[in-house]
Amino acid sequence: MNFDPYLFVAWIYKIEGTSAGSHAALWLAILAAFLHAVFGALQKGRHDPWLSRGAIDASSGLAMLPLAIFVVPIPEPELWPIFLIIFIIHFIYKLLQAFAYSKGSFTVVYPVVRGTSPIFTVIGAYILFGETFSSIQWLGIFLLLMGIFGLALYNLIFLETSRETLPTALILAVCTGSFVALYTTVDAYGIRVAINPLAFIVWFFLFDSLSITPYAIYRWINSIDKPKFFPLAIRGVVGGVVAFFSFGSIMLATRLDKVGEAAVLRETSTVFAAVIGWLFLKETVGPRRVLLMALIAFGAVIVEIGG
Repeated sequence: MNFDPYLFVAWIYKIEGTSAGSHAALWLAILAAFLHAVFGALQKGRHDPWLSRGAIDASSGLAMLPLAIFVVPIPEPELWPIFLIIFIIHFIYKLLQAFAYSKGSFTVVYPVVRGTSPIFTVIGAYILFGETFSSIQWLGIFLLLMGIFGLALYNLIFLETSRETLPTALILAVCTGSFVALYTTVDAYGIRVAINPLAFIVWFFLFDSLSITPYAIYRWINSIDKPKFFPLAIRGVVGGVVAFFSFGSIMLATRLDKVGEAAVLRETSTVFAAVIGWLFLKETVGPRRVLLMALIAFGAVIVEIGG
C-alpha cells in the first residue's frame, strides 16, 4: 500500500476541530512521548552527544531532501520568517541539551527537561493562542511540578555520580526545558499557518539539519579518539527516523488540538525514559526516582483528562 501525502493532508483537514481530531492528537502526543524518550537515549548513548546529534540531524536532512524536491510543495512566503525563528530556537535548544547531557546522566537531565517544558508551554499557549486550563488541569500541573522539583532535590541530595557537575546539569536542564516550550509553541504556530502541514514538517527537518551538523563533522574530524564511522552513522539513521516521527507527531497534535494539552501529555516520556535509562544505558534509577518520574507522568495524564 503506497502512502499518498495528499490524501494524508486531506485527512488532517477533515478531522481538524472535531472529536476525531482530538482523539488523534491524544495518540500522536503519546507516540511522541515514547519516541522522544528513545531519541534522548540515542543522543545520550555511548557516543559524544554532539556527534550523536550531528549524525541524527545529517540523516534527517538527507532523508528530507528528495521529499522537499519531488514530493511536497515549496513553503508559502509567510512561512520563511517563521522557519528562521524556528531554526534559531531549535539551534539554541540543541546547544543547551548537549551541554546538559555532557554534565549529567540521562535519567537526571531528561526528566527535568521534559517536566519543566510544559509549564512554559502552557504560558506560551495562553499568550499566543488564548488557551486556558481548568482547575483539574491545574491540579495536574501542580502534581507534575511536585515530581519535577522532588526529582531535582532527590538528585541533589542522594545521587553519587557526577556530583561536581550535577547543579550545572540541573540548571542547564531547566534552561533546555524553557526552549523546548518555546519551540513547541512556535512550531505549533507555524504548522497552523502552513497550508500543507506535511510540507511544513519536511522543510522544517531540512532546515533544522543544517544547524549542528557542520560542527559535528568538524568535531569528528578533529577528534583524537575518533569513534568508528559506521556505528555512528547507524545511530544517526535510526535517530533520524525516530526524530521525524517524534517531532512530526507532536507538531500534528498541536495542530489538531490544544498546544498546552499536547505538550503536557508528551511529558509521559519521563516514564519511558526511566525504563530506557535502566534497561539500555545501565543507569541506576531506584524506586524513589521512578515514583517521582511517575508523578510527573500522572500529572500530565490529569491535565489531559481534565480537558
